[in-house]
Amino acid sequence: MKILILCTGNSCRSQMAEGFLRSFDPELEVYSAGTYPAPRISSGAVRVMKERGIDISGQYPKDVDQFIAQSFDYVITVCDSARERCPVFSGKVGRNLHIGFEDPAAARGTEDEVLQIYRKVRDQIETEFRHLVKNRFKK
Repeated sequence: MKILILCTGNSCRSQMAEGFLRSFDPELEVYSAGTYPAPRISSGAVRVMKERGIDISGQYPKDVDQFIAQSFDYVITVCDSARERCPVFSGKVGRNLHIGFEDPAAARGTEDEVLQIYRKVRDQIETEFRHLVKNRFKK
């Protein structure tokens, strides 16, 4: 099964979702991209995923345009902005899903307060994507 996860910057939410999906089922072919990719992956996302034993430090933001002609079983948007700007794929797309999450990159406060937001969003992503794997991505 081939899955593309989209958000705006491809630095936090989509990267965490990609990391979780890969850890849940290594047979899934998972990619993430952004409508306006950030220069680098969020250090906060890397840090809180490492707390779950998932290393996403080697991942990097990618532009959705590089995937436009490819076919996917699922294209999943994880932020409202990406959903609104989701491109039309010239490749075949089986299902489009939207599962929105707060943007942890927008969190403000002390380092601990910001990391708490990252952890909250990480846990929400883990729950939602585990549910998807269990209930929709059946083989």
